[in-house]
Amino acid sequence: MVHIDITYTGGLRCEAVHEPSGRELTTDAPVDNHGRGESFSPTDLVATALGTCMVTIMGIFADRHDWNIEGTRVGVDKEMTAQGPRRISRLSVTIDVPSALDENARKTLESAAHTCPVRLSLLPAIDVPVVFRWG
Repeated sequence: MVHIDITYTGGLRCEAVHEPSGRELTTDAPVDNHGRGESFSPTDLVATALGTCMVTIMGIFADRHDWNIEGTRVGVDKEMTAQGPRRISRLSVTIDVPSALDENARKTLESAAHTCPVRLSLLPAIDVPVVFRWG
């Protein structure tokens, strides 16, 4: 279990502390939802969690098989619903792997990305198209 300590500091901002490491981050509501947009919003962190989780799990598999994926870049575009309850409607992911790996390695890494814990925790109502681009 990991504990995150969160304090609402006012002005639609929060400060969060990752208890095991002591690292801190600040969230801010986005401009289109009454905030200043000066930091990650809570839903931005969901998009960030998805991208970092996917590439981290890929890294675990790559290390296990001695495949080099250093320099891999992940882009996540977050879209919110236009009406109804405000929620994430789509997280479009693009993963650029600079390494020229064989078909087996590619399939293994793609499967790993699709089964990362964050991806498996997202509701089916969130569309998550993923594009892999291989070096």
